[in-house]
Amino acid sequence: MYFKNFIFLTILLTSLFMTAQQDSQLPYAEIPEAPDAYTPGGLVSRMIDGLGFRYYWATEGLRPEDLKYKASLEGRTSEETADHILGLSYVVLNSALRQVNEPREEAPMTFDQKRALTLKNLEQASRIFRSAEDLGEYPVVFKGKESNVEYPFWNQVNGPISDALWHCGQLVLLRRASGNPFNSKVSVFMGKLRK
Repeated sequence: MYFKNFIFLTILLTSLFMTAQQDSQLPYAEIPEAPDAYTPGGLVSRMIDGLGFRYYWATEGLRPEDLKYKASLEGRTSEETADHILGLSYVVLNSALRQVNEPREEAPMTFDQKRALTLKNLEQASRIFRSAEDLGEYPVVFKGKESNVEYPFWNQVNGPISDALWHCGQLVLLRRASGNPFNSKVSVFMGKLRK
């Protein structure tokens, strides 16, 4: 009996340590340093960093009951909203990678896995755009039935990036309504936690 309890406790502690370690490795707990110069790519990179920071804190510490919460019968749950932001993060990243957006079939993932993937997609896109000189070289391209449909980079700004920011605000509202308010120490202006 003692040995079984020891094994269970060891597995539990290892799992908790790995989860804490994974979370500490996620980007955007603080917004990265701003680029030295004001450039088109640097500006877009900073917008994505701001999105990543907001998403990190909008989703930090969400409980199962928060993820299931929705404000109305017709509305999305918090988890469905976060899933939509994951999809938008792929559109942003695919533009940075100059890849076509195609329908994707994801293997089932936990919320923590989807959250980490969203943050890492945004971080990778930000790094790529930071050094971009001509944003016209990064169109948003969707796979069409007969041919691909291409939109200029402008649509990236008013589309996926702005849409994801909008939905981060919805996550903050939903978590407040489900009894788990946004961390009041988060300063979106400074990009870090207040002390």
